[in-house]
Amino acid sequence: MTAPPVAWQRLSPRMLLVHPVHEVVRQLPVLVGSLVLGSATGNNLLAVVVLALTVAFGVARWFTTSYRIGPSELQLRTGVLQRKVLALPRNRIRSVSTDARLLHRLLGLTVVRVGTGQEASGDTVFALDAVRADEVPRLRAVLLADSLAVPDAEVADPGRVLARWQPAWLRYSPLSLTGLAMIAAALGVLFQMSSEVGLEDSQLARSGMDAAQRFGVAVTVAVAVVVVLVASAVLSVLRSLLTYGNLLLRRDAEVLHLQHGLLRVREHTFDMRRLRGGTLREPLLVRLFGGARLDAVMTGVGGAGEASMLLPPCPRATAEAVLAELIEHPEPVTGPLRRHGPAATRRRWVRALALPVVAAAALAALPAPLWAWAGWVVVTGCCALLAADRARSLGHRVGGGWLVARAGSLQRTRDCIAAPGVIGWTVRQSLFQRRAGVATLVAATAAGVKRYRVIDVPAELAWSIAAQTSPWIADTRWASDGPDLR
Repeated sequence: MTAPPVAWQRLSPRMLLVHPVHEVVRQLPVLVGSLVLGSATGNNLLAVVVLALTVAFGVARWFTTSYRIGPSELQLRTGVLQRKVLALPRNRIRSVSTDARLLHRLLGLTVVRVGTGQEASGDTVFALDAVRADEVPRLRAVLLADSLAVPDAEVADPGRVLARWQPAWLRYSPLSLTGLAMIAAALGVLFQMSSEVGLEDSQLARSGMDAAQRFGVAVTVAVAVVVVLVASAVLSVLRSLLTYGNLLLRRDAEVLHLQHGLLRVREHTFDMRRLRGGTLREPLLVRLFGGARLDAVMTGVGGAGEASMLLPPCPRATAEAVLAELIEHPEPVTGPLRRHGPAATRRRWVRALALPVVAAAALAALPAPLWAWAGWVVVTGCCALLAADRARSLGHRVGGGWLVARAGSLQRTRDCIAAPGVIGWTVRQSLFQRRAGVATLVAATAAGVKRYRVIDVPAELAWSIAAQTSPWIADTRWASDGPDLR
């Protein structure tokens, strides 16, 4: 006898209070434009009509959204003007993440997003916006019951906490450019609006001009720089606190849970069976203060950005310990690396000092003032330090079923990739690399950023590194006959 069809379910009716607010915020530029247009044409009802339509559209979203969980399939039906049904096989579900903004939290709601291990964006994202927060544990258990079932021996495993957020991590926040980017964006908007709202002739602008004349341009600029840097540090710390406060990373059998956020709480679940390694990211300033960020290399998860982040900038020892515990091998994380030889080092120095050499020739050909030569000395010193750091960072490691590649200075990364996850190899050589006798080895994988590079290895070792990582390379004609890389 055929089982009766599963009934469609609606989301929480509390979303009738959330959807209109979100639609108004989303359509704010349109509302402002309609207000300006209505004032210019004398039609003051235009803005009211647009606002009423926006609120009505937000209310209609709840009435036109429903979902159902069948025996083998999860379906979501949405669309006000154009109906759409998104279906996911239940045995393909790999992650369930939650996102609760402030208004959601005040109403006891949570947005539930379901992932299948494939990258999704736009209309392909399966999101239930929103369900009651007290229903999320039951819903997560139902959705992950088929895809993340664990053996009976592991059911009793209470799990373990891998990392907790510490207030001391905030010291790494001002070392990023987040605050400066926020200030630059605000100044850009202010500059665009200055001519429209008359800021050029405002009291604030006149006060700034008077201060510049009274104290001098140099002092005014120095004070402005200090103010911008202090504001940038404050904004960066505040953003980091709100985004990553109360972070908790926990592993339960084959499921990895990540939760973080103060006002907007986000929770992610990852299938550990799809983990193919990790990346330690060390921006220069963060690295100077002993910090690092940890990203997961996992199929179906982007390798760079918030989607793959497991730990924000934190003490490097913490990031290394968590990665070593996740992959259950400490050697790829902290073990020594093999250098790439004098040719690779020489390329770092040549590329870093090319600009200072050209600048020196230009200054020598022109009657350059003394201060220009002083600036050239400073720039040359910085380039030399950059070259030395890039040469020191470059290296790789193969063995124990892992490929490790490290490179970079301003943004140094250490990629630890599981050898079984590598599905293809490419050896590339530019004209200058051929002359130097080095090559770039590219490992292709379905996880993370998909392509991980071992830069400037000796050309004669490129395919041996690939064969040592992936034994199936040794059975091919390329490994037996040896490719011609000259």
